[in-house]
Amino acid sequence: MEQRSQWGSRMGFLLAAIGSAVGLGNIWRFPATAYENGGGAFFIPYLFALLTAGIPLLIMEYTIGHKYRSSSPRSFSKISKGMEWIGWWQVLISFVISTYYPIIIAWAIMYTYYSIGTKWGDDTTNFFVTDFLSLSDPGVFGSIVPNVMIPLLIVWLVAFIILGKGIKKGIEVANRIFIPTLLIVFIFIVIRALTLPGALDGVDAFFKPDWSKIMDGSVWVAAYGQIFFSLSIAFAIMITYSSYLPKKSDITNNAFITGFANSSFELLAGIGVFAVLGFMALQTSQPIDEVVKGGVGLAFMAFPEIINQMPAASLFGVLFFASLVLAGISSMISISETYISAVQEKFSISRKMAVAFGGGLACIFSLFYANQGGLNLLDTVDYFINNYGVALAGLFEVVAIAWFARSLKDLQNHADAVSDIKLGVWWRFCLSVVTPVVLGYMMLQNLKTDLSRAYEGYPIEFLFSYGWVVAIAVMFLGTLITLKKWPSKENQS
Repeated sequence: MEQRSQWGSRMGFLLAAIGSAVGLGNIWRFPATAYENGGGAFFIPYLFALLTAGIPLLIMEYTIGHKYRSSSPRSFSKISKGMEWIGWWQVLISFVISTYYPIIIAWAIMYTYYSIGTKWGDDTTNFFVTDFLSLSDPGVFGSIVPNVMIPLLIVWLVAFIILGKGIKKGIEVANRIFIPTLLIVFIFIVIRALTLPGALDGVDAFFKPDWSKIMDGSVWVAAYGQIFFSLSIAFAIMITYSSYLPKKSDITNNAFITGFANSSFELLAGIGVFAVLGFMALQTSQPIDEVVKGGVGLAFMAFPEIINQMPAASLFGVLFFASLVLAGISSMISISETYISAVQEKFSISRKMAVAFGGGLACIFSLFYANQGGLNLLDTVDYFINNYGVALAGLFEVVAIAWFARSLKDLQNHADAVSDIKLGVWWRFCLSVVTPVVLGYMMLQNLKTDLSRAYEGYPIEFLFSYGWVVAIAVMFLGTLITLKKWPSKENQS
């Protein structure tokens, strides 16, 4: 087995970690979440969540990867043999996400092209749903959509090339290009958006605090949820990435830099998005709250409608959708690396073979989303794998390490030995008390909601087959993989 790969520099690791954290959710999830949960007042629970859950969890995962220098499943097995399945559970969650994430990147590629001459026309919603996706009813998958499948295969080709070249020559080089480019492009978008008529009204609406919501428990849960999902925690990503760090690396400092860089980009995205929404509100004579959307609807339906009304519409459209492509690919690479690393170690195969097997399998599964029912399938799988995969796996991870293995003190000693910022009781308290309580409460609220109503009004059979079954299957499959023993000659770092 070849010697474990390493990042070429600290900057290379940080750009990769930031590239993983800064994804599509920063652009289309955070602005709407902040606005709906108190605007400027939301930043108090958001910052509190970052300091009591986000950064502490990042430090923990960085330390696990750095200390045990292995993939997520192997690292958990070194903490305790009974915990290996949690690592595989997280790896399989990432695998599922990697099957639909490139679909959204493929849409963004096509919309970069459609931006030239605003080919989506005046009815942007109908264009996306009918002309572009040929969307069918839930459960009816219909035929493959060529305009989705072709860019999807291009996305996978790019991913295979980057992943095949390894950590230093592939992932690090790609992120050194993607992340600075993304930042420059997005800063340009924000500056341009702020010069539009009505932009400042939109920004004012984004930051205007609604202090009445600060005592609402759901607002605090939303803050923790946003931090948790946006930092790539419990995906096995940060454990994998930090396992490639040199032995003398400042873990705690790296976690703070990653956490605050991610939040800074979210804030930048919020300003840009609401500047554009303020412009739209003025153009359509509607109040801000009627034009606010999040998710796919914001990016592929609302934004094209706004772009139509802008001067130099094609340029703004190309820049916006190109930024989605850059943010998406950097995150997709990190998600895929989790199972490539794990498969390589578990089955003692070469990196190229692991990329071909893991990436190839994910590529085949991604074709299931490239048909007429792809959007409904993607929406359902994404909702359940996040709420009952990522969040639940995060809860199990922190409880297993803090309560059962009682490894926090040992991990703290390791982090302190290589870091300038020393961890105190606050770190162990946050991970052993605050994070489990918040994640546990989130789980109960999600179950209460999803057992009382059908998500998005989808048929119950559809939600069961492609939501609940997928979320539960990755947990059981993760347990099954642990039955195979690790190679006797494990990878030495």
